[in-house]
Amino acid sequence: MLSVKQDLLAALAAELETLSPGAGARAAFENPKVAAHGDFACTAAMQLAKPLKANPRALGEQLKSALEATPAFQQWVDAIEIAGPGFLNIRLKPAAKQEVVREVLGQGSKFGYQADRGEKVLVEFVSANPTGPLHVGHGRQAAIGDAISNLYATQGWNVHREFYYNDAGVQIDTLTKSTQLRAKGFKPGDEVWPTDADNPLAKNFYNGDYIADIAQAFLNKETVKADDREFTANGDVDDYDNIRQFAVAYLRNEQDKDLQAFNLKFDQYYLESSLYENGHVEATVQRLIANGHTYEQDGALWLKSTDYGDDKDRVMRKTDGGYTYFVPDVAYHIQKFQRGFTKVVNIQGTDHHGTIARVRAGLQAADVGIPAGYPDYVLHTMVRVVRNGEEVKISKRAGSYVTLRDLIEWTSKDAVRFFLLSRKPDTEYTFDVDLAVAQNNDNPVYYVQYAHARIQSVLRTWQEQGGKLEQLKSVDLSALEGPQAQALMLLLAKYPEMLTAAAHGNAPHDVTFYLRDLASSYHSYYDAERILVDDEAVKLARLALVAATAQVLHNGLAVLGVDAPERM
Repeated sequence: MLSVKQDLLAALAAELETLSPGAGARAAFENPKVAAHGDFACTAAMQLAKPLKANPRALGEQLKSALEATPAFQQWVDAIEIAGPGFLNIRLKPAAKQEVVREVLGQGSKFGYQADRGEKVLVEFVSANPTGPLHVGHGRQAAIGDAISNLYATQGWNVHREFYYNDAGVQIDTLTKSTQLRAKGFKPGDEVWPTDADNPLAKNFYNGDYIADIAQAFLNKETVKADDREFTANGDVDDYDNIRQFAVAYLRNEQDKDLQAFNLKFDQYYLESSLYENGHVEATVQRLIANGHTYEQDGALWLKSTDYGDDKDRVMRKTDGGYTYFVPDVAYHIQKFQRGFTKVVNIQGTDHHGTIARVRAGLQAADVGIPAGYPDYVLHTMVRVVRNGEEVKISKRAGSYVTLRDLIEWTSKDAVRFFLLSRKPDTEYTFDVDLAVAQNNDNPVYYVQYAHARIQSVLRTWQEQGGKLEQLKSVDLSALEGPQAQALMLLLAKYPEMLTAAAHGNAPHDVTFYLRDLASSYHSYYDAERILVDDEAVKLARLALVAATAQVLHNGLAVLGVDAPERM
């Protein structure tokens, strides 16, 4: 049906160009808000009426007559109706809708994909400080970032997934001191634990059991691997630097295990510390100074960020000589741009909202060719977890929050991904553990996966009788004329446009909505028409339709990182 729509759009563009030179480039169809009004709607007559000084309904009648005379509309359109002040409501012939079945079966897992556009996009997400296990909020970010990456891949982008490790600063000092105290035999509740004279910025040390695990591994002189490097503890409780390196490596390894349980892989782990070691931070600061976008005041170095839309100027270098956290962020994004990423999307919590203006201001002040509005941001809220009707707030392992691994162990990787993607990122979300494990239609991931498994059961039965899936690509589809079949095919045809819109809007939740609608449409079709009937032609046409439906369900679930089971 994609080819059908393209044929019709080409015919529409030609007729609009005849009416008004230049109008053909704006040829478009809309989806009617009421299904009974038709399959496509066209508002061109109303848009052209004013510049052409014509009555919109009369112009609509003229356009209707012209379109009805074109070969494309004669082949694929059953009727064109005028509505209101000049709407064109277009009803397709059943054969037009049936074309989508051939397209899906012919393109398979690539149905909905756009051509390679020759551009690179970097999606940065999770980027958790290596100070503890990944919490549920990180899980939401992981699901969103991976799904957005998959969406961009469907649109022809070369996608690069990146995890930025904040392995420098006060939080790492807090982690190191907490591990050192545990290694020395202290524990939460001891008098020394809440604060420490040698580390006044660490108002609270980390209390989770994982700190005791790190300390014991350090005392055991264990070796841990983080990325392609190994770190071995020397067991010396007074060797602060060795404790720091080991603790960071230990938690990076633990976080990697969390991500593996989520079936998530990154192309690169980028260390904040490398920005300092490689001189990128200092070079960025010097460039901003040289460009005249900084000033000294009260012993600190300030960025004139108000020149670029920020609500106030920002401190870059504090009175103690240390840099504020947005400075390495600016240096990091300059590196992203210089690595050739024309588009960058950052997935972060809503608590990072204040970072956006100052990072973008720093990038513009650096004047290295980065366009305004770079990078894009997708901000998400945190997640409440409810189990047995009560909110779960803490994990014994983490000490103060529910971990991603907890949620996966309580439910499943598929349920966690689908549920965390089922709302807009900036919408508050409550994860219901009991619903996530329920095997009924109220559980959205079960409902969608069951539709796929149900189709596979039908196809297996037919294959056991000697049927071959390959033959479905070329069967006669004329028997697919019932209202449920027509509705299902029309929904299949909307999949590519849905993917494009979801990618453009960084909106993977749209995929979950679509899949639920598609599963519902399939279940309605299954209940209305028996598939394995005696009439061979009818049976093959219906099998082709459900096979195409299974393929699109599989494709959509793959975008979300969710499995499409053969059996349930």
